[in-house]
Parts: sequence; C-alpha cells; structure tokens
Amino acid sequence: MDRNLNELIRVIPDFPKPGIVFKDITPLIADGDAFIECCNQIAKFAQDCDYVAGIEARGFIFASAVCAIAGKGFIPIRKSGKLPGQTISKSYDLEYGQATLEIHSGLIDAGKRVLVVDDVLATGGTAVAAAQLLKQAGLVPTAVVFLLEIAQLGGRSQIARALPGLQTHTILAE
Repeated sequence: MDRNLNELIRVIPDFPKPGIVFKDITPLIADGDAFIECCNQIAKFAQDCDYVAGIEARGFIFASAVCAIAGKGFIPIRKSGKLPGQTISKSYDLEYGQATLEIHSGLIDAGKRVLVVDDVLATGGTAVAAAQLLKQAGLVPTAVVFLLEIAQLGGRSQIARALPGLQTHTILAE
C-alpha cells in the first residue's frame, strides 16, 4: 500500500475528558484496504502463538480479524462483569481513571502461547494488566501488538519495566 495509513487516524482533543488526546481509528477500519493491510501486518506476529487475545473493545476488531487470517483461536479480554461463568480479574490504572479486566478461567490449557492485540498504546497500563492476567491464568504472553502508539505517554517503557522481555510492537509509526 503506497499511502500513509496514519492519515486515516483522526485526532480528537479533550475526549473522553479534558486533556486527553483521543486517536480515532474509525476512518481506518472503514477503509477496507487499509484495515486488511493493518491486520495482515499484525498477523505476522501470530505465527509463534496458539491464540490471539483482544482487549475490549477496539482490540477485538483487530484481534478477531488476525485470528481469521492466522488460523488461531480468540481469547476475549473483557471489562469487568461482561463474561459469564468463572473468571479471573486484574485491576489497573488508566491515564484517566481505573479499570478491571477479566478472562474466563480454565477454558484454555496452561502453557499456551498468546499474542495480545489492542488498538492504541498509551500509558501501557491496559497491556500490562492484560499480560499479567494471562500469566495468572497459566498462559504465556508472547508479545503485545498495537495499531499505533502515543509515545509521549511512555507506555512502551512501562511494559518493559513491568514485563521484561515481553516484545512490544506498533504497526503505524507516528
């Protein structure tokens, strides 16, 4: 693809709160060719894993498509209270508050390798919580892959400090 895919990302200031700069991926996922290109790039990181985990909500969009491309199973990492049955959870800090993530417990055999996918790397808190949650379930996170990164928020460094050795990849450069 010859065009700059970053041009399809809208910057929305002061959303969802004043001082937050929101990166809107809606124009990119509305463009079929751009969406396929991004998913194919993410799928390259799924070669050495058994499953792909997507973080709710926008991580689901990319992770599900990557699963279809790579022939892998999907693990939803959801916000608290959204999964039926037995779950395990992990609370963490966001750049604008606090949240809790959950996954089902006991559905995936321990030791399986999992690629974690989300849309934007900001402070890194969500990715760290997701990877720690997978570890808590006995799974092995292989890498985290994001569509894009807000580098000035330091998320890559936070992931490296909290989970040394976990690979962090971004598809679109700033």
